[in-house]
Amino acid sequence: METEVTGGEAGFQERHKGSEGGLEARLEVELKRLKGRSGAGHDLRVVWSPDSGSKLSGEVKGDVMYIYEPDEVRAVEVLRHEFIDYMVSQAVEPYRSVTNKLIQLLNEVAHKKKEEVVEALVKLL
Repeated sequence: METEVTGGEAGFQERHKGSEGGLEARLEVELKRLKGRSGAGHDLRVVWSPDSGSKLSGEVKGDVMYIYEPDEVRAVEVLRHEFIDYMVSQAVEPYRSVTNKLIQLLNEVAHKKKEEVVEALVKLL
């Protein structure tokens, strides 16, 4: 039996239709393409873990992008979404880090001040 070899997105989908290993490979190829085009996310890797009951379609934990979407087309869309979300998160990370440090410092100052007030009030009793 001869199989027609087609190119492009439709060809890739046709050659890998219905194979779980094929979707995992497709996600890896797409992630590689996104890394190359953006010049970012080189430490990321993708794991396809289909779970139609999951509340999430995908997420990034550390340097691993988990895709839970069982549908092939949706899984690729989720990978793209998570990649962009990862890039944006990396861009705002310094602000988040500084803000958290500032909040921590303010909490320490407020706690110290509260303890001083409590000690002053204890002396009044």
